[in-house]
Amino acid sequence: MKRHGVLLVFVLLLTLVLGACAQPATPAATPTASPIVMTDGLGRTVTLAAPAQRVISLAPSNTEILYAVGAGSQVVGRDNFSNYPPEALELPGLGDFMGFSIEQIVALNPDLVLLAEIHPPELVKSLEDAGLTVFYLKNPLTMEEMYPMLITVGELTGHKAEAETLVTQLSVRVAAVQQKLANIEERPTVFYEIDGTDPSKPWTTGNGTFIDTLLEMAKAENVGRAMGSQYGQMSIEALLEADPDFILLGDANFGVTPEQVAARPGWGELTAVKEGRVLPFNDDLASRPGPRLVDGLEELARILHAVPVP
Repeated sequence: MKRHGVLLVFVLLLTLVLGACAQPATPAATPTASPIVMTDGLGRTVTLAAPAQRVISLAPSNTEILYAVGAGSQVVGRDNFSNYPPEALELPGLGDFMGFSIEQIVALNPDLVLLAEIHPPELVKSLEDAGLTVFYLKNPLTMEEMYPMLITVGELTGHKAEAETLVTQLSVRVAAVQQKLANIEERPTVFYEIDGTDPSKPWTTGNGTFIDTLLEMAKAENVGRAMGSQYGQMSIEALLEADPDFILLGDANFGVTPEQVAARPGWGELTAVKEGRVLPFNDDLASRPGPRLVDGLEELARILHAVPVP
């Protein structure tokens, strides 16, 4: 009997131990992602609970940045002028600077709408009144200002590491151009045409624009600086006096050709026309503050100084 009692106690103890071992372990607490809190170009504090997965871009520069940092698959809508990269054209167009369809934007259920300096603050309010989260990117004027903007978009979309890699690649390319131009002392003069619809007073770019910044970086002098404003019309008389070495046609995107320029009244007297240095230039590479500005810098180095840049 004593032997049976001891055995019974042993079985009971073993059952308790095994039962305790069989209890499911208490799950460890799952860490929650910290919200993304950033200040935009209007000084507004913008908060996202998590990286945006459905983004609408209402500026071509923003669209290019989103694809460049690896967030292209998260873009669900665009402005009508966003045409790069080509796959962006497959997205629904939602309007342009003449006006956007707030109803269409809301219907796409975005968790972030990305604006740029081309948009008035009133558009921010309209979108926020519709219950949307809006981030406003201010235009940079230098490469050093542009790089952090790329990282900002990377953070907003969960691609910070890719954005940082992109910035490194771009800065290496810029440094390569600067090194190749380092010993150039003679700076060619350039007239950059934005709109030559009125040949007697073509529109150009002055100081305080990225086009002017790129020309400066490319060791050239922008004759448009004489206007004393960011953008304006330069008279044919002032242009003849400046007599630029090169005329770059930013309006070539709209069909303007060197032959048409040569046929304009009075333009045949310009040195750039006489010597065949009126050249088309892809304005998207100079006017959209994004990664392709580096492409624009490389192209200017090739055109103005015959520098081979890969």
